[in-house]
Amino acid sequence: MENLSLALGRALWVFLLAMIGSTTSQPLGGESVCTARPLARYSITFIGKWSQTAFPKQYPLFRPPAQWSSLLGAAHSSDYSMWRKNEYVSNGLRDFAERGEAWALMKEIEAAGEKLQSVHAVFSAPAIPSGTGQTSTELEVHPRHSLVSFVVRIVPSPDWFVGIDSLDLCEGGRWKEQVVLDLYPHDAGTDSGFTFSSPNFATIPQDTVTEITASSPSHPANSFYYPRLKSLPPIAKVTFVRLQHSPRAFAPPSLDLASRGNEIVDSLSVPETPLDCEVSLWSSWGLCGGPCGKLGAKSRTRYVRVQPANNGTPCPELEEEAECAPDNCV
Repeated sequence: MENLSLALGRALWVFLLAMIGSTTSQPLGGESVCTARPLARYSITFIGKWSQTAFPKQYPLFRPPAQWSSLLGAAHSSDYSMWRKNEYVSNGLRDFAERGEAWALMKEIEAAGEKLQSVHAVFSAPAIPSGTGQTSTELEVHPRHSLVSFVVRIVPSPDWFVGIDSLDLCEGGRWKEQVVLDLYPHDAGTDSGFTFSSPNFATIPQDTVTEITASSPSHPANSFYYPRLKSLPPIAKVTFVRLQHSPRAFAPPSLDLASRGNEIVDSLSVPETPLDCEVSLWSSWGLCGGPCGKLGAKSRTRYVRVQPANNGTPCPELEEEAECAPDNCV
């Protein structure tokens, strides 16, 4: 009886060890295991599509003009999250989204790599000095670190950015050859400014990350508020292309050719977002003037707050007259 109990105990212990081993080898969240080749390299091309034609409202033309910050990203496992919709951003991402300062975010990524071994590599790409244009770099992913996240700040803006959260470049036993995604603006939830050039106005308490849409925030002053649209056009696009194993097999196109070709393609596909005229409220009526014994006239005015663009609703009359009894007849 004692031998039987001992045998059962050993069997149970072996079973528990097997269960622990299988559990620790699985990624968090129950996602599928990547069994692709040990390493894969990708080129990443970020294309800014923030044009005055697609986004005419309050489009920044100077101090500073529309542009994109440098791109900062990481290849990581499911243990790490750079940012996530409906969750609070870290202090590092707050600094990046509000001011474009990457130091604290880099330290957070480095700490996650050292403590949790959840980050395989960090990558970056140069800034784009205008709203339209492109920048590119390369990155390396590993079966245990097949997820990719990155952020690019919208400049100028209170705390707005675009990016990708935990894109998996592995699909079962193979690496994806190419991934193309449209990108839309997000609010980091740390500044309550409504417009591109709003002064600093901290959100207290801090809010979570939200996607900015044509109707949200639902305030006419918001720079992305286009009530006639069901959805905003993409403000940027990103393309991942898997590279050959040998570095010599990949010959990137020259920057001039890539830029020129991209401009031609984008110019044909840029949507014309209609922007309706917006006018102020009427002023008070002016004094009623006219000769004694006859009806006089008074007037009031209003001014254009937003000029129409791209076949938007034209502006109404800016001056209105009405008959009246003269206040001081002559």
